Amino acid sequence: MIRHRPHGSGHAYEPTDDQIVPATPLAGEAFEVRASTGPGITAVACAWDTDGTVTTLTAEAETDRPPAGDSGGDGDSHLAAAASGAARHGRTRWVVRPRPLAAGTSARYRFTATHADGRTRSTRWYTVAPAAWYDGADALTVTGPAGRLVPGTARTLRAADGTPLRVRFALRLAEGEHVVGFGERYNAVDQRGLALDAQVFEQYKGQGFTTRTYLPMPFALVIGGDGWGFHVRTSRRTWYDIGATDNDLLRIEAEVGPDGALETHCYRGTPADVLGAFLDEAGRPEELPEWVFGLWASGNEWNTQARVMAEMDRHRDTDIPVRALVIEAWSDESTFTAFRDARYEVHEDGSPHRLGDFTFPADGAWPDPKAMVDELHARGIKVLLWQIPLMKMRPNPSGQAAADARAMTDRGYGVLEQDGKRPYRNRGWWFPLALMPDLTNPEARDWWLSKRRYLVDEVGIDGFKTDGGEHAWGADLRYADGTSGDVTNNLFPVAYPRAYGDLLRRCGKAPVTFSRAGFTGSQNAGAFWAGDEDSTWDAYRHSVHAGITASACGIVYWGWDLAGFSGDVPDAELYIRATEFSAFVPIMQYHSEYNHHRLPLRDRTPWNIAERSGDPAVLDTFRRYAALRERLVPYLAEETRTGLAENKPLMRGLFFDHADDARIWDHQDHFRLGSGLLVAPVTEPGATRRTVYLPAGTDWVDVWTGETFSGGRELLREAPLGTIPVFATAARWPALEPLFSGTD
Repeated sequence: MIRHRPHGSGHAYEPTDDQIVPATPLAGEAFEVRASTGPGITAVACAWDTDGTVTTLTAEAETDRPPAGDSGGDGDSHLAAAASGAARHGRTRWVVRPRPLAAGTSARYRFTATHADGRTRSTRWYTVAPAAWYDGADALTVTGPAGRLVPGTARTLRAADGTPLRVRFALRLAEGEHVVGFGERYNAVDQRGLALDAQVFEQYKGQGFTTRTYLPMPFALVIGGDGWGFHVRTSRRTWYDIGATDNDLLRIEAEVGPDGALETHCYRGTPADVLGAFLDEAGRPEELPEWVFGLWASGNEWNTQARVMAEMDRHRDTDIPVRALVIEAWSDESTFTAFRDARYEVHEDGSPHRLGDFTFPADGAWPDPKAMVDELHARGIKVLLWQIPLMKMRPNPSGQAAADARAMTDRGYGVLEQDGKRPYRNRGWWFPLALMPDLTNPEARDWWLSKRRYLVDEVGIDGFKTDGGEHAWGADLRYADGTSGDVTNNLFPVAYPRAYGDLLRRCGKAPVTFSRAGFTGSQNAGAFWAGDEDSTWDAYRHSVHAGITASACGIVYWGWDLAGFSGDVPDAELYIRATEFSAFVPIMQYHSEYNHHRLPLRDRTPWNIAERSGDPAVLDTFRRYAALRERLVPYLAEETRTGLAENKPLMRGLFFDHADDARIWDHQDHFRLGSGLLVAPVTEPGATRRTVYLPAGTDWVDVWTGETFSGGRELLREAPLGTIPVFATAARWPALEPLFSGTD
């Protein structure tokens, strides 16, 4: 078996073993052409035809390479296991490196593989023609009051037939300007001097060591000088060089359609002015109910009703208030609509079930889901269930899963491959070959949601964890609304939680979804968390960046997996510092990855960390911050409401309120939490004090000591383990003081 796909799998960052690299070669530049084979192939040759002259190029074999998309992470993790699976198939990569092609030329080629017994197998003939950059971009527009297009920088990448593929141009950056945004970014707050792109991607762990992100946006604030910002009005992939090559230039490159059109709009004003104008286009955040500001609890091994209730009992018995429970491992892991162990008749036509269709065995995993939810509601706990936007196809589905897959395929409810006939099969490493519903098709969307409706209007759940919105790979995909993957793939994780939010609304519930992926438009698509990470200090620091940058783009309801969810459990110090920080971000929640029920547990519950670390202070400190968080809930709700009206996110970098204070940029991990509080998390192991900068223009009160300080100064504050530096504005302190003293 020999395989060649000129554009590969559509992986955004790593070429596959069977494609052209780069997928669109540039005229006059080196490139390579790859094919892959299974076991038993002894040689591969490539017939290369230019201008009717055919030569034979011998391919070089390269083996033992990790597959594209290898997470490189913990071998026990679900994604690491999925990624490493490809390596076990023993495929070999074969590479030829033809001479560079000149502009206006092309070549035909095909591969032939020779088996050990002499048999041969050939691919079909393919054609490759290089693209070239040309000066000018006739359909490029840069609009708005702060337009800063640099004359002479516009260029267009054109295919061999003249079709525009990409456009490049540059905006002027002034000395002292700082650039923040581009969606949720883990690597830094200020992106000046760096280069990145905007493409939805599932970067499993280690996000801060890359520029990859689940939640990118082609939007940024430029703070300092006149104050401005910009939005590249496209859902296609974009790239940015933010003064990395030339300090005074912000270079932008974007994929374009056949007409070459691209509009970038520049705004002028304060960060709040700029964000407000952007939200007028992208969609404004919707206020969610007050309960989302309480503690959220989750563990991937809480996969039975008994275990869930035991964990909730433990919260009650240790006096740790919890407002939301996320149950991940609830379903049969096949349909993702039925509780595990439930008995029911298969609906061969794929029609939805109602609660009465199910029988729940008394000795099963979930003997009475509705009674469980009712009991949790009586305790003041809301319930969210985990979801994935895929129809699992490995192993081969049976029962209801098979019926649903047939319905999805027969009715054309899935995203399609380039030919518009075959259903797209997930090219990523998590749930490989799964079908993906086409949410641009109203009938498909309604069918998908109808199968989950009984969970809301009969079982009574309050929301969904809309995980895994990053599975649309490849510009070649075809959607029911007539768009292709280059346009719509980035928008899939926007449509996905919005669809579930609409289901919740129709059932009389608030649209509470909890996602990690998104794009422009995600501002009004529920709540978000920073994705999958190990329990490390680096991941903690990177998550602080993520929260500040996501909020700069209008993501209001944001959190992270407190102290990480994967790998070895955090030590007491990291867990306590993470708890301190998490008490002051919009969504306070913990979660842990599946550990095959091995002992000792890897749950991120405070009692497990206390037991594992041997430090009882963990539980005491968590209890204290969880109680403080409960007292803060009304403040957080009111500040969110006010902030939505003023275009200031609840959690926000200091530049929103102190844009004219140049010294804030030396303290980019500080943030405001509403109009009354300033937070400076401790993110270094072993630290017992840290420098805090109090912006000019107001007096500040240390919430732990009651001391008052004038603004415009740095302080070296004592920060023993269990104490995070937090300051209130002097004007707000009288109202806030009871919350911190516990006398409200």
